[in-house]
Amino acid sequence: MGENGVALSILVRSATESRYIRGMTKTIDIDRVARLIIDVAAEEIVPRYKTLGADAIRSKTSANDMVTDADEQAEAQLTRRLPDLLPGSVVVGEEAVYANPAVLDRLSGDQPVWVVDPVDGTANFARGHPAFACMVALVEHGQTVAGWIWDPIGDRLWIAEQGAGACCNGRRIQVSGHGQPLSSLIGSLGRGRLANRLEEQYALRVRHGSAAHDYAAMADGRVHFAVYNRLKPWDHAAGVLLHHEAGGYSALRGQNAPYQPTRQDGELIVAPDREIWEQVNAILPG
Repeated sequence: MGENGVALSILVRSATESRYIRGMTKTIDIDRVARLIIDVAAEEIVPRYKTLGADAIRSKTSANDMVTDADEQAEAQLTRRLPDLLPGSVVVGEEAVYANPAVLDRLSGDQPVWVVDPVDGTANFARGHPAFACMVALVEHGQTVAGWIWDPIGDRLWIAEQGAGACCNGRRIQVSGHGQPLSSLIGSLGRGRLANRLEEQYALRVRHGSAAHDYAAMADGRVHFAVYNRLKPWDHAAGVLLHHEAGGYSALRGQNAPYQPTRQDGELIVAPDREIWEQVNAILPG
């Protein structure tokens, strides 16, 4: 059971009904990965929610860039167990890259890569706010082929497979806002010049403090667009695929090139379609 009592069988199908990722050199059971993520969250994340002592929360690059025992232990578990599901694969985890930036080089190699954000929205988690999630993406030859976002407090599991659509708790989802004026849409933006420039142009601004919750909200139509200027692969690899498979459009500004997990620079606009992407792009500075 999850935090609110939703049975695991509702979230992922039985082994006899499992899906396998298409187009890979080796097959991987999508639902087996989901079960592992849910198990690790139940073991390492949920028991620490609202119970962390001061010594279990630490700052990294700034006071707002936090890591907790839950982040470290969940990432350690996923790093150890995910390669068992796909022999020859490697892991790029947020905390591992913080300790050793050379870990990022794995994304440019030939091996399949699991990209892991053990607790996306760590600041929320540390403060006892429920807007956090566990994110995992599978990247092959620089392209995300599958993504999982697990919200252990809300008992919601989002899964996307390249070319096969996106779902939440087994239900197909899709973006919304096609053909609507920007003034009627909801945008998820942080603070700073990008948000300030757009503030008067759209209906409502929300700030989740979690990329996972941003992408989930956009993929199932609760939020319509977002702008990012911090492109860490663990924040975006799973989410961009989820949004794309739900019918959305995203691209990097300037080159109008699609997002790839190997990209660390640039600004990313995520929108329901190309027309709204262009509207947002036109308003932003630069």
